[in-house]
Amino acid sequence: MGLNYRRTRRACFTGYITQAIVNNFPPLLFVLFRESFGIALDRIGLLVTVNFAVQLLVDLVSTRFVDRVGYKRCVIAAHLLCGAGLILFGVLPVWMTHKFAALLTATLFYAVGGGLLEVVISPIVEACPSDNKSGQMSLLHSFYCWGQAGVVVISTLVFTWFGIGSWPVLACLWALLPLGNALVFLASPVPQLHPEGGALGVSALLRTPVFWVLALMMVCGGASEQAMSQWASAFAETGLGVSKTMGDLLGPCLFALMMGLSRVGYAAVSQHRSGALETIMAVCAGTCALGYLIASLCAGAAAPLLGCALVGFSVGLFWPGTFSVASARCPAGGTAMFALLALAGDLGCSGGPYLVGLVSAVNGDRLSAGLLAAVVLPVLLLAAILLCIAMGRKRKNTL
Repeated sequence: MGLNYRRTRRACFTGYITQAIVNNFPPLLFVLFRESFGIALDRIGLLVTVNFAVQLLVDLVSTRFVDRVGYKRCVIAAHLLCGAGLILFGVLPVWMTHKFAALLTATLFYAVGGGLLEVVISPIVEACPSDNKSGQMSLLHSFYCWGQAGVVVISTLVFTWFGIGSWPVLACLWALLPLGNALVFLASPVPQLHPEGGALGVSALLRTPVFWVLALMMVCGGASEQAMSQWASAFAETGLGVSKTMGDLLGPCLFALMMGLSRVGYAAVSQHRSGALETIMAVCAGTCALGYLIASLCAGAAAPLLGCALVGFSVGLFWPGTFSVASARCPAGGTAMFALLALAGDLGCSGGPYLVGLVSAVNGDRLSAGLLAAVVLPVLLLAAILLCIAMGRKRKNTL
């Protein structure tokens, strides 16, 4: 049974790679969509917003059905929806005259699947037997980064060898991963999360002050991550004047690698107490703000790319770190807590890229202006982390 649970965890890791595919393959084609389909940057940004907004809606409604339906059925359905969405993403724009409607339809499918994935994957890993759940959680989230880097590298190689026009075929090939992983979950045990003392309901969580601070951390963390991640390729290509191949490799790929390194690094030293984790997250928030300033204000190509990498490394701990802090502060949170925090994270993930796209469009499609506006996101995150630390100290003094 231990071996089977190892297989379950490996399937969860692959599930996060699936999440990376649906979130990061489309942005590699943003410039193509603008030039070939005539879709404006603000409408392209709307695709990102719809993706994460639908995931947000799934996060919200999942609190009512995930425990009743079961994690296993939900995680299998999530993979099937992601696979279907990727296939439609490659097929519909070829068949349909209205290209934006075709892309939007495909986005709706894989967004529902992606929303389900992030609701159930983390609780499944939390429920699997382990002596180091904090480390497993950080390692789990690192696979999103390796998936993002793999998507960029493999897609770039395919575009280099076969031309950018091969993207519809590649989209269908990417769909094979979630479809295959659905079969792995079908043959694996999937435990439910049952916190000691029973799980809190949604109303109880909403009456807990620290939960709102954690939710704000998720909003700002998701926004800080995706505001750079979703636009890194287009920023490198159009803002820095490098080729698409170099833009993809030095933009989102470098971002993902740095984010993955920070998560694996924390997994290696995951015996830190939650207070120490929060302190590290505060330092990362300040570093993230500095990275945005460097990327948006510095001239040339080297310094902005360094800023992009700095943002990637600093945001790595925001999402899994907040989950770990939440598990320590609200051990009876259960599925509802994971779902609502994922909802908050998706709210940030949808708003951050749209903020960059909107500000960029207002300033003549200058992405550097949009990235400069995004510096407010890690600043707000830093304030939320400091408030969380203060609340923890006050609670200890009270006890």
